[in-house]
Amino acid sequence: MAKRVLIVDDDPAQRRILEETVKRFGFETKSTNSGEQALEVLEGPDRGSIALVLLDLVMPGIDGMDVLERLKGKQVPPIIVQTAHGSIDAAINAMRLGAVDFVIKPASPERLEVSINSAMKIEALAGEISRIKKRAEGTLTFDDLIIRGEAMQRVIALGKRAAASNIPVLIEGESGVGKELIARAIQGESERAGKPFITVNCGAIPENLVESILFGHEKGSFTGAVERRVGKFQEADQGTLFLDEVGELPLDAQVKLLRALQEGEIDPVGAKKPVKVDFRLISATNRDMIQLVRDGKFREDLYYRLNVFPIWVAPLRERREDIAELARHFLARVSAEEGKRVGGLSDDALKLLEAYSWPGNVRQLENAIFRAVVLADGPELSVAEFPQIAAQVEGFEAAVPPAPSQLQKPPAYTGPALLGAEGTIPKTVEVRPAGGQSSLGIPAVTESGEIRSLEDIEADMIRLALGRYRGHMTEVAKRLKIGRSTLYRKMQEYGLEPRVN
Repeated sequence: MAKRVLIVDDDPAQRRILEETVKRFGFETKSTNSGEQALEVLEGPDRGSIALVLLDLVMPGIDGMDVLERLKGKQVPPIIVQTAHGSIDAAINAMRLGAVDFVIKPASPERLEVSINSAMKIEALAGEISRIKKRAEGTLTFDDLIIRGEAMQRVIALGKRAAASNIPVLIEGESGVGKELIARAIQGESERAGKPFITVNCGAIPENLVESILFGHEKGSFTGAVERRVGKFQEADQGTLFLDEVGELPLDAQVKLLRALQEGEIDPVGAKKPVKVDFRLISATNRDMIQLVRDGKFREDLYYRLNVFPIWVAPLRERREDIAELARHFLARVSAEEGKRVGGLSDDALKLLEAYSWPGNVRQLENAIFRAVVLADGPELSVAEFPQIAAQVEGFEAAVPPAPSQLQKPPAYTGPALLGAEGTIPKTVEVRPAGGQSSLGIPAVTESGEIRSLEDIEADMIRLALGRYRGHMTEVAKRLKIGRSTLYRKMQEYGLEPRVN
């Protein structure tokens, strides 16, 4: 669904002009003719549907400045103020009250579009910075997560109920659906908000170090234990311990984990007495835990101890309502990180993303947007930036650029021709070694017989490889014996346009 812009102006002609202009930018609109109506919208139940406000400063009754004053300090969308009576003092006062930009009426469509896009980017980045800060502080909540679809409403409801108690939670779902973020939101809405949130990936710990890392050890308790180590359970004291991929825990560690849950105490390796710990346990898995129990790979008693309050997180293909918002969120962040001016996604690109099944879920979507931004040359992402996805969705086709003309096989040239003795040297020539098969080669001289620069030769070599391997970037980098990042950098330097992976 397109983002909605609230237009606040007492002039009906000006409202209609703004409505048509904003719609051409790809946004939906909602209009009001007074400050009173604007406040009703921005303070009412529909405020969440408004992404930006175009606010006229001079209106009868409650004017634009009064609206800004009333909304100061509240969580509202970015506000762009406009007036036919512009002055430096009015601009300064409006910005002090929270406006993000100031335009003079009548503003040109170009100026208005730049202002709206800039405000949207600032808002997206501000939200991302806020999320990062809350995540670091352990105060992330469900309101900070981009999970607006109906399929996730049950997750939010269950998560908030879990946050109200200290009950063990087991979050289940496919890899990449955001199980850790759900766990952080549960902590952020619980009485343990702001306390330590310790994450342990059980599948990434060497089996011989599981007990030491989880429960800690005393100095000299085993070979190599040169100092005392505090385990993850003790680090999580008063806070939350998040065991990711808990199904990967070895059976020996499962016994000690069961004791920690039942007794609220742990036995560090080499310790003479147990240590009391106060922690909230949240586990996550993408495995079928019941099957692991049947196969004897996971203790049944521990499973029932962990699975007291299960939460199932749906895969992205079952909550397509979130795809567009997630894509815009990742786009704003990655564009800022990469220094690219990519302001949005085309309608066809959004339809493509919403039609794809996303086997890698949110993590795959994030990486797809990252790659598309790196390859993008225009102000928005199109289907062409998602060739691998388009190839798997019926009705979409990413335009693959034709192979460079240099790769068309010319007549064979031998002997002096390669040294510039002929009048015309093609950009690629057929090299026929004695007793071997012929192949394409890059000439070292220009048509006039001058030595070509290394940069020109290298650019031609990259073009040749791109055409030979049909733009498969991994294969091109492998054949040229350079890294993918180096390949992308060189393509950008030489003005080559990557369109396929």
